[in-house]
Amino acid sequence: MSTATTSPEPPAGDGLQHPADRGASGPVDALRRRLRGGELGAWPVVIGLIIIWAVFQSLNDAFLSPQNLTNLALQIAATGTISVGIVLVLLLGEIDLSVGSVAGVAAALLAVLSVRNGWGGVAAMVVAIIFGIAIGIFQGSIFARLGVPAFIVTLSGNIGWQGLQLYLLSPEGTINLPYTGFIGGLTHTNLDSVSGWVIGAVALVVYALAVLVDSRRRAAAGLPSRSLLGSLLRVLGLGVLIFAAVGVLNAWQGVPVALLIFVGLVIIVDLVLRRTRYGRNIFAVGGNVEAARRAGINVSLIRISVFALASAFAAFGGVLTASRGFAAGQSTGAADTLLIAIAAAVIGGVSLFGGRGSTYGALLGSLVLGSITSGMFLLQLNSSVRFMITAGVLLAAVILDSLSRRGRRTTGRG
Repeated sequence: MSTATTSPEPPAGDGLQHPADRGASGPVDALRRRLRGGELGAWPVVIGLIIIWAVFQSLNDAFLSPQNLTNLALQIAATGTISVGIVLVLLLGEIDLSVGSVAGVAAALLAVLSVRNGWGGVAAMVVAIIFGIAIGIFQGSIFARLGVPAFIVTLSGNIGWQGLQLYLLSPEGTINLPYTGFIGGLTHTNLDSVSGWVIGAVALVVYALAVLVDSRRRAAAGLPSRSLLGSLLRVLGLGVLIFAAVGVLNAWQGVPVALLIFVGLVIIVDLVLRRTRYGRNIFAVGGNVEAARRAGINVSLIRISVFALASAFAAFGGVLTASRGFAAGQSTGAADTLLIAIAAAVIGGVSLFGGRGSTYGALLGSLVLGSITSGMFLLQLNSSVRFMITAGVLLAAVILDSLSRRGRRTTGRG
């Protein structure tokens, strides 16, 4: 049967109840098998995030304040959006080193069109994102059609697009954006209290219905399904997280629209990956290129489209960065933007070896790195300390990924 039409194996820790897992000792034995097989899921990241929050809160009681958590949400929106595109590239087992420069040049193009040429904010943003897509198609085509390693292609792009960014911004070097209007409102608009609660309730109801429909569909097809208790716990757990987040954010200025955009992108791309043939093809190509090709998948097209999407997310991340700072400058998308975007995906559990991961990794990883940065800022520690701690967390994530991969090989699951 074609790889393109078969459903992928359920991800680790998804709560599906396999026949062998039923009974009094079934769940415990299943957990042990997953741990031995390197199927850790997102638990290491979640536990690490809880520890980070507990440590910083004990050192500074302002860390978990509504104001600081709101700032944290705005802080991770731009780099997290870029990281979503990195997740897609990593699922192919490749890397894109140009996303920082693509974000910068997109922000520069946005500023040039909207400020110098008087374009509307929406039109300027759309053109900037389309330009990002064109960059991705160009780089992806060189990689997929000509066989030039993606590392080299995107490294060249990293330098070249930065040069174009500087050219667009010359002679000023920085173009200030208006404080009012569509662009500025992207990251400086918050929902009112009632709207926040309504959106949270709607999200929970939609998720509960999705869980119910999925369980019935699996049962009708004779596939492994979650137990009723497992489904209820997942819905209740998500409900606690959603309403706790809305309550905390409403205690300051309300839920930021930028956070909703970021989380919405994470959910949409995850659904595409898990529920569509295109998403399954991405996993197939990342898992085994030759097997995917033999199954009839157009490997080149998948690769080009993924790099196009990665650059589109990078361009939108650049738009969000410019919006938050009310300016596009030479430093937009520079510094550690690229490294943070990649690190967030890896720390979030996306495998460097391809074929395994989720866009929720970008969300979790961004929260981890954003929390470290925020905590260091509150403690007034030097950036050098933050860089060393971030490096240690990243190294630990890579080691864990390697150990998990070894465990899956040992048990014949990877």
